[in-house]
Amino acid sequence: MAKVEIYSSAHCPYCAMAKQLLDRKGVAYDEIRVDLDPGKRQEMMTKSRQRTVPQIFINNEAIGGYTDLVAIERAKRLDALLAQS
Repeated sequence: MAKVEIYSSAHCPYCAMAKQLLDRKGVAYDEIRVDLDPGKRQEMMTKSRQRTVPQIFINNEAIGGYTDLVAIERAKRLDALLAQS
């Protein structure tokens, strides 16, 4: 199974929707809360070159945010990404 990380914050509806999509697919993920640790926001920005949450990584590859995740799912490519280890 793929290593999935999601950088998120507590009051972010897109973060909640991204986690719900992953939960529905039965995907285990590490949630990294940038609102609890400002250093993690800087880490996220360095890795993704983006400032907004969520930022999703699958096997250390930047996927993007919620809309990017949904686009990959609609293109029927998400399951293949998640199957890689």
